[in-house]
Amino acid sequence: MMNNIFQQALHINDPWFIKAIHFDEGEKRLDIQIDFNRGAKFSPLDEPEQSYPAYDSVKKTWRHLNFFEYECHLHVRVPRVKDGDGKVKLISPPWSGVVNGFTLLFEALIIQLCQAMPVHSAAKIAGVTDHKIWRILDLYVEKSKANENFSEVNSVGVDETSVAKGHDYISLFVDLNEKRVIHISDGKGSETVTNFVEVFESKEGKAENITDVSCDMSRAFIKGVRENLPKAKITFDKFHILKIINEGVDKVRRAEAIDNPLLKGARYVFLKNESNLTGKQKQKKEELSLAKLNLKSVRAMNIRETFQQIYSAKSPDEFEKLLKKWYGWITRCQLPEMVKVGKTIKRHWDGVLRWKESQINNGLLEGLNSILQAAKRKARGYKKKHFKTIAYLLTGKLDLSQVNINCLPT
Repeated sequence: MMNNIFQQALHINDPWFIKAIHFDEGEKRLDIQIDFNRGAKFSPLDEPEQSYPAYDSVKKTWRHLNFFEYECHLHVRVPRVKDGDGKVKLISPPWSGVVNGFTLLFEALIIQLCQAMPVHSAAKIAGVTDHKIWRILDLYVEKSKANENFSEVNSVGVDETSVAKGHDYISLFVDLNEKRVIHISDGKGSETVTNFVEVFESKEGKAENITDVSCDMSRAFIKGVRENLPKAKITFDKFHILKIINEGVDKVRRAEAIDNPLLKGARYVFLKNESNLTGKQKQKKEELSLAKLNLKSVRAMNIRETFQQIYSAKSPDEFEKLLKKWYGWITRCQLPEMVKVGKTIKRHWDGVLRWKESQINNGLLEGLNSILQAAKRKARGYKKKHFKTIAYLLTGKLDLSQVNINCLPT
């Protein structure tokens, strides 16, 4: 009776059967012996249409899902067969996972855990080493990436992110239509785009099919796009432009704060949007905006807020008209830090204007980047190889069901 219950729970079907079950209360461990019926025939993985009788057998063990608090291990007499050419082949039981020694269901659980918590935490829950967890994740990601097809990709975002302290970077390439990371290159130079195109074209993608790229004003990314993606038009996204403007505003504030104590501790009053200010910050903003104070920092803030309003323009012509007007203002504002910002935008004029046509930006990439950085902080850092694996697992929308039917497509 007990064997039948476990056979149903483990989905063990003919010709396999449970031969014995052993509970170890002290060790909180469940060991299940599995055998196969005499005279049964089996099909090798590379010959699914053929079946052969067992030639001999070997003993193998798989780690399975826990039964309540009991760690479960399957000990199996696994048959080997001789095919038509006389080659001896080991049969893979239906529960066998992608990584040797784990069942498919156990691997599916590991992946689910690692999408929600650091690998070390998942390893502690599962009762296995971090190394074994990484073997599972690396192999699943590798197999899923091998099956990708990029033939429909035409709009890409690219941004760098740090892997560790210092200057260790990777560049993320995102399919902006499908909202997923499709490639990761080491570094943040122009060669990252070259590497992306090589991988992209190896998976049915065509460089000439990419018509739009969203990136920051990095000379390296611009050079890489122009040299490797001949049909792509660059859009400099609003988020990175605002970052440059905010840096200018903050430089004005810091310089002015040296002689004006009113500005100390008011940094985010000038950098936040009105809707994100706290009640206290709104009150502070009103105080600082009084005309009689004539603060340079307030003038710089007004330049930033006016720039944001340009993006509500109803047409490309209106967008360009407003941008020209804004540029005239910033170049005459007599704030050197802001004048420098204006000249930077002028040098990248076409890419700034392109937004009104493409309507693409790196907001998605910024969001994905924040997910990865949060995961890195929780894990107290990952090695670069592992960081890439986690990046694909969390943001790549991989179809893991191609590797394991128990893993739902993300």
